[in-house]
Amino acid sequence: MQDDLIGLGEVWLVGAGPGDPDLLTRKAERLLHAASVVFYDALVGEGVLALIPAHVRKVPVGKRSGRHSKDQGSINALLVEAALAGERVVRLKGGDPAMFGRSMEEVAALAEIGVRARICPGVTAASAAAASAGISLSLRGLARRVQFVTAHARAGEPLELDWAQLADPGCTTAFYMGRSAAADISRNLIAHGLDPKTPVLIACDVSLASERCLRTRLDLLPLAVQAVTEGKPTLILVGEAVRQEESAIVTRTVAKAER
Repeated sequence: MQDDLIGLGEVWLVGAGPGDPDLLTRKAERLLHAASVVFYDALVGEGVLALIPAHVRKVPVGKRSGRHSKDQGSINALLVEAALAGERVVRLKGGDPAMFGRSMEEVAALAEIGVRARICPGVTAASAAAASAGISLSLRGLARRVQFVTAHARAGEPLELDWAQLADPGCTTAFYMGRSAAADISRNLIAHGLDPKTPVLIACDVSLASERCLRTRLDLLPLAVQAVTEGKPTLILVGEAVRQEESAIVTRTVAKAER
């Protein structure tokens, strides 16, 4: 029976999560089954794509740094065309659509033709990486705040960030697409006061069988990131909560104090 979750000419922006199909939400899977066409990113895991029924048209619109197969304007145009043609449209994005997914550009393009795009959230890479590493992004007494940053800059342009704000010792910072910016991240955070020994977790292929998680410290980040497979989208977590041993000690101490 046809799932009526998507009507004719309707569009859903769906989070595919970090790659493991078991981390896909139940609603996201229902939407994939209800769609007539799915436009999917390059970062969507093969296991997730395998859940799309054979009768559903699949259109790759992958975008990766330095290897853009479709520019954002072209993707917007495809979504508009499909909606106007009365398709049941799913725009499948890696991770969570609201996290550096340029969702609002697509929402705005559809709004111009009178189509309200809806959003189905997904598990973002920072949460999945923390789970794989057995840590928490926030931790009482060490990290009361979590900040998410894209470390991607246009070719030839410097990475312009508020480094003074990012260099907060009481915060966990997640740098998405951080591999090529590792040296900038290390140098600028240290220059703005963060301890060179601040723990760091480098993660790629999060949640997949090929996942790699490497622990290091801030001053060694530029060297350590070279050990991560070239060309893999890389997440970098920076902060005291990343220090697994100390995190476990603090957690046990807090638990005892609350008894």
